Amino acid sequence: MEIWEELMFLVPEGPDCPIDWEAFRAMGLGTYFDRMAKREQNPLWHGEGDVWRHTQMVCEELLRLRDYQKLPLLQKQEVFLAALLHDVGKIPCTKMEEGQWISPNHTAVGARMAREFLRMACGLGGTLRQLKIRETICNLIRYHSVPTHILDQKSPENRLLKIASNGELAEDFTVELLCILAEADVRGRIYEKMEESVEIVELCTQLAKETGCAQGPFSFPSPYAEYACLSGRKVVPGQDLYDDTWGEVILLSGLPGTGKDTWIQKELGEIPVVSLDEFRKQMGILATEDQGPVAAAARKRAKEYLRKKQPFVWNATNLTPSLREKQVRLFQDYHASVRIVYLETGWEEELRRNQERKDVVPQEAIRGMQRKLVVPERFEAQRVEWICV
Repeated sequence: MEIWEELMFLVPEGPDCPIDWEAFRAMGLGTYFDRMAKREQNPLWHGEGDVWRHTQMVCEELLRLRDYQKLPLLQKQEVFLAALLHDVGKIPCTKMEEGQWISPNHTAVGARMAREFLRMACGLGGTLRQLKIRETICNLIRYHSVPTHILDQKSPENRLLKIASNGELAEDFTVELLCILAEADVRGRIYEKMEESVEIVELCTQLAKETGCAQGPFSFPSPYAEYACLSGRKVVPGQDLYDDTWGEVILLSGLPGTGKDTWIQKELGEIPVVSLDEFRKQMGILATEDQGPVAAAARKRAKEYLRKKQPFVWNATNLTPSLREKQVRLFQDYHASVRIVYLETGWEEELRRNQERKDVVPQEAIRGMQRKLVVPERFEAQRVEWICV
C-alpha cells in the first residue's frame, strides 16, 4: 500500500471511531502537529488556545456533522485530511501585530504546504486520479475560510462561481464540501459568536445553490463566456458571448523534468515555441542570474507571433498564479484565446528525468520550486488542463 493510501485509510469511518492521532503522527505529520502546538491564536476567536488543539477539535466536530456522514468514502477522506491540514499555514504565517495574534495569508500558504507534503512525502501525484485527489484537498484548504466571510466579498456570487469552477478539474471538489469543512472549522473552537458564524456558512451554502454552483461547476455556454464571467467582466452567468479570439496560445506549467519539451514534440508537432530555456542558452544567462533580459526577449518574440496572429507555445515553468496571469494578460491583449496546460509526473520519476537532461537543475532547486507551486486553477484562462505524463 502506498503512503498516501495508508494515510487515507486512517480516516475514521464515523463519529464513534476514535481518531488515531499517533498513527497520523507516524505518517510524517508529527512535525506539523508539534509546530502547530506552539502557535497561539487570537483568544477572541479561539478560546481553545493553540492551533493544534483547534485542529483536533475541528476533526472531531467534522465526524459529527450529518452532511459529512452522508458523503461517499473518498470525499470523506479528502475533507478529513483537509481538516487535519487546514491551518498548517499558520505555522509560518502567525505573528503578533498590535497586541494580537494574526495569521495573514495562511490559507494560501497552507495549501502549498499540504501540496508539498502530499506529493513529496506521501507520493500523491503523477497519475490523474492522484492529482485530482490531492488538489481537492488543497483547494479545500485554500478556500476553507471563504464561507464564513462570504458576506465580506465584493461579489459573493462571482467568488463562489470561481471557486466552484475548480470542480471541472477535480470532480470531487464542490462548494458544498467546502461548506462542510467550514462548519467544522467554526464548531471546532471556543468563541461567543459560533452560532452566528454557522448561520453564515449555511447562508453561503444556500447562496451557492441559488447561483447554481453548490454541487459542481456552473454550466456556462462556452469557455469564452465562462472566462469572461469568472475574470470579472460584467456579464450574467449563462449569457453567451461572441468569441472574438483569432486562435490559441498554449501556456505550459510544470516543474523541471516533467517532460514539457517531449510533450510539445509529441502532441503539438511543428507549432512555434517560445522557450525561456532556449533564450537563456542563447544569451548565456544562468538560471541563478537575473532573468529580466531573458523574459524581455521571450516577450518580444511572443509579441511578434501575436501581431501575426500565429498560435504558439509559451514554454516555461510558470509555477505561480502571478507569473501565469502576467502572460495570459499579454496574450489576451492581442485577442488570443489561452489554454494553460499543467504537466505532472511522479516525484521520483521527475527527479530521474531531470538527471537525464542536458542541463540538470539542482535537486534542491526543484524542491524549492515545488514549495512555490500552485497548480493552475480553472478560472485562470479560457481553457485549463491537467495532464500526467
